[in-house]
Amino acid sequence: MASERTAWLRQGGGTGRRVATALEAGRSGTSGWRRTVGGGLVWAGAAALLGVSGQRTARRAAMRGIGAVAMASAVTRTLARPTTAHRAEAPHAAGPAASAAAFAAGIVLEAPRYGLLVAPAAAALTAARIRSGARHPGDVAVGTAIGIGAAALTARWWPVKPETAAAAAPPRRPAPALADGAGLHVVVNPSSGVSKSADADDAVDRLRSLLPKAEFLVPQEGQELPELLERAARQAKETGGALGACGGDGTINAATEVAARLGVPLAVFPGGTFNHFAVDLGNQTMEDVARAVCDGDAIVADVGCARVPDGPEQLFLNTFSLGVYSDLVHAREQLEKRIGKWPALVVGLARVLAAGSPVSVSVNGRPKRLWLLFAGNGIYHPAGFAPTYRTQLDDGLLDVRAVDAGSPLARTRLLLAVLTGTLHNSRVLTTAQVRSLRLEVLQGDPRFSYDGEVTRAAAPRLVLDKRTRAVTLYRPAEKDQWLR
Repeated sequence: MASERTAWLRQGGGTGRRVATALEAGRSGTSGWRRTVGGGLVWAGAAALLGVSGQRTARRAAMRGIGAVAMASAVTRTLARPTTAHRAEAPHAAGPAASAAAFAAGIVLEAPRYGLLVAPAAAALTAARIRSGARHPGDVAVGTAIGIGAAALTARWWPVKPETAAAAAPPRRPAPALADGAGLHVVVNPSSGVSKSADADDAVDRLRSLLPKAEFLVPQEGQELPELLERAARQAKETGGALGACGGDGTINAATEVAARLGVPLAVFPGGTFNHFAVDLGNQTMEDVARAVCDGDAIVADVGCARVPDGPEQLFLNTFSLGVYSDLVHAREQLEKRIGKWPALVVGLARVLAAGSPVSVSVNGRPKRLWLLFAGNGIYHPAGFAPTYRTQLDDGLLDVRAVDAGSPLARTRLLLAVLTGTLHNSRVLTTAQVRSLRLEVLQGDPRFSYDGEVTRAAAPRLVLDKRTRAVTLYRPAEKDQWLR
């Protein structure tokens, strides 16, 4: 019926022919859209399978792959704008090949070992379409080029984390070799990230199978985590053993403070949601840490310190921040599993800039209005204010990044810089690597965040500096050989 209608319209002269052409192009565009969405669903399913694997690298690869598919689909849809039916069909013919190439290339960029599984499957699907006659080789070539280009372009906003990104090992420091964990006192935090309620028992069972002679402590109702860590560390010091902590970054922060103060080695077992410090340390599995404990392999690391002059201090292992940074991180982490890290960063940034307000501070005696100030314990990569990883934990430096609110149209320029991937060249962002920094909150909320925790400063003045090589941390020696 639709074909009869368009044939009748074509007989009606120039206007009728134009209407018929538009209808045919619309039907072509609709069918092309369905093919694009169908292909996207295939790769969304593949990404979901990688995501549920539980591996951090697999999740990152899945997010990059889906991001590349979305970008490639947008390009092919844009190229499908011409008004003639014939020209509108060509980009859609390239769409499935673009999606396949984008997903495979994204996976290969982020995690080559997973790419060895995905790339052949994508190539086989594309080859099957060519053999069936559904796709012309020329369309496939165009689509493949678009897909690979889209995957490469994701690295402009979300730089690829290298496989060797775990922090470099030297200098090493002797630590007691605790066979089967004898002399190791491990505190397992049941409220850290994914390790909740019954999961704490699972973590203890798993660790006990690796280190059967270790002592395991789980806070009971009414028991404070710092008190339990203090008790475990003192027992370890008396027996010449070591302290262990299983939990997220907040738990590891508290354990590090005790271990550094009492001078006992620390075994960091990843048991939280993100485990940023454990990942940078190189202890990505409990088996890695257990092996290091048994062999006595350890390194030293710096800790950051935010202190009130002549007053209390707060250590940080990863990051310290003022302003809207903690809100931005929270918004990004809520969204990134659903839409990917870079889109989550953009959406989260737009939200916090719309709802937040800059803080007036003095930085080394100079008054400034800042949207945020970030200080990392060691130099972070990549550039910008979405730091992901460190390659050294004992460099003695603070990595400082600040977004200036005093510049004209600062919010708009900041968003545009993020969207175009030019933030590292933007004048609204200031970066420096320093050994110490003096801060004073002149106006605004004196809240600050450290290692995912938010607190309020005891006084408006703070000094940020480092305790160099302050803590001994177990880490397998084999990783050092692999990294060199």
